[in-house]
Order: sequence, then C-alpha cells, then structure tokens
Amino acid sequence: MAAMIPMERASPEERRLLKLFRALEPQDRATLLAFAQFLMAGGAANDTRPSNQKDETDALAQQPRPEPRPQDESVIAAIKRLRRVYPMLDPGEMLHETSSLMAAHVLQGRDAGAVIDELEYLFSAHYEALSKSDAQEP
Repeated sequence: MAAMIPMERASPEERRLLKLFRALEPQDRATLLAFAQFLMAGGAANDTRPSNQKDETDALAQQPRPEPRPQDESVIAAIKRLRRVYPMLDPGEMLHETSSLMAAHVLQGRDAGAVIDELEYLFSAHYEALSKSDAQEP
C-alpha cells in the first residue's frame, strides 16, 4: 500500500505536484506516472559513481546479452531490457537521447513500437561505437 504524503510535511514542490496531478485527466495522470517511473529508472540513479570511476575493463569485456522483445512492451520496459542487454554502455552518456525518445512517446504521443525500434537502434549504435573505440586502443 502506498504511503500518503501528509500535506503539512510536504515541501512546496510536492504540494504543487500533487495539486497538478489531481487536476489532470486519468490518461494524463497515467502519462505523468509513466514519465516519473522513467526518470526513476534513469541511468544516473542506477549508478551514482562518476563514469570515470567505473571499471571500464569489465564493461568492455562484456558482450550484449540478447533478450526477446515482448509483444506490447512499454517504452520504459524496453529501456530497462536494453540496459540489461547492453550492460557495458554508460547510461549517463545515452540519457539525453533516451529521454528525448521517451518524451516523444509520452508527451507527443509517438507510437511505442516506433520509439522502441529507435531505442534498439540507439543502443546498438552505441555498442558498435564502443566496440570500435575499444578495438582501436592499444
């Protein structure tokens, strides 16, 4: 059961967010919740170490771990799946592109399937670039 935020303890931002949430239509509430979940699943939240402190040797040695794409997969689930498939990629480096695609889906209504196709291409392209740069290093 979700805990209720007592209004007397809530910050001004929390009270404003709750007012805005309550004023939304049900489908817009669902969109806002989906976007909040996306932000919570963000790469920086999963590993707070600066990218220069990560063990790049282990990451580069890893190969993609393909997972089948579920039918009717949500964009958030696809991002999580692709992060599992490509654990060697730094999510922080991809955050701008990933969040732009997520925003296009959530805020502009782009089809989830098309956005997931682009996410798969994005992750694959970043992996290929990482593989090429790794192969060129002495």
